[in-house]
Amino acid sequence: MTQFRILIVDDSEADQFISSALIHRYDPAIEILQAYDGQEALDILAQTSPLPNLILLDINMPRMNGFEFLQCFVLDFAGFEGHVVMLTSSEHKEDKAKAMDYPVVTEYLVKPLVSAMVKEIIER
Repeated sequence: MTQFRILIVDDSEADQFISSALIHRYDPAIEILQAYDGQEALDILAQTSPLPNLILLDINMPRMNGFEFLQCFVLDFAGFEGHVVMLTSSEHKEDKAKAMDYPVVTEYLVKPLVSAMVKEIIER
């Protein structure tokens, strides 16, 4: 059985730490990959096999934001069978609608990540 793997894409070190801690509290065996912007995430994915089961994706990041990442991701990783969850501080309806236009995005959640959200996301 392949190990469950999550890629966290967020420029905030604090949010990375909180997300990682909550995920490992839920299941310490989950492998966590971390990227601090969309370009770094694409670079990591290009070198990762198998791809993560789940990508937690922020919107507002330097160099390459979450939407720019999604534009490249859906082209470069068309066979992706996992899920992308937007985990962002943006409560703008326009951002949510834009994110949910991507079929690979299954949820749009507003930070902060909490234990109940981790359980729900992973068990899906």
